[in-house]
Amino acid sequence: MSLCPCDSQQNYADCCEPIHLNHAAATIPEQLMRARYCAHVKGLVDFVVNTYHSSCQAESQRKEIAESIDSDWCGLEVVQSEAGKDSNEGYVTFKAFFNQDGQQYCLEERSRFVRENGLWFYIDGTFPQVEDERLSQPIQQLKVGRNDPCICGSGKKFKKCCG
Repeated sequence: MSLCPCDSQQNYADCCEPIHLNHAAATIPEQLMRARYCAHVKGLVDFVVNTYHSSCQAESQRKEIAESIDSDWCGLEVVQSEAGKDSNEGYVTFKAFFNQDGQQYCLEERSRFVRENGLWFYIDGTFPQVEDERLSQPIQQLKVGRNDPCICGSGKKFKKCCG
C-alpha cells in the first residue's frame, strides 16, 4: 500500500482513491480538494474536469487543464477548511507545491466549493495578496531581472511569466 499523494498520511486506497472512483464519496469540501490535488499528481484529467462546477465550462478548457496537471506536483498543505454561508458552500485554503526548472514553487489558494444535487464541486478560488515592494517604486526605477520572481505574484520567474 502506498501513502496518498494528498499528504493525509493515509493510504491512497483509504483516502482519495474511493473519491476518484465515485465523486459522491467526497462528503466535505476538503475531501474533494485533496482528491483534486491527488488527481493532479496521478494525471487524472477526467476527474479534475468533472469536479469543476458546470458554470466553469471546464470541458472547453480540457487542454489547458491537462497542461496544468502535467507538472511535477510535490506536496500539499491544507491551511484551513471552513463552512460557507450555508451548508451547500465551503472553502479550503491550501498550498500546493510543484517543481519547475530546478526550483520549487507554491500555489496558494482559497478555493470555494458548492454542493449541488448532493455532490461537491470546485467553483472558483482567490489568491492571497502578496505585497511586492517593487510595486511601490516609480515605473522608471523598476528593475526586474529575468530570473527574479515575477511581480504579478505567480511564483514563477519573470522571464517565464510576464517578462
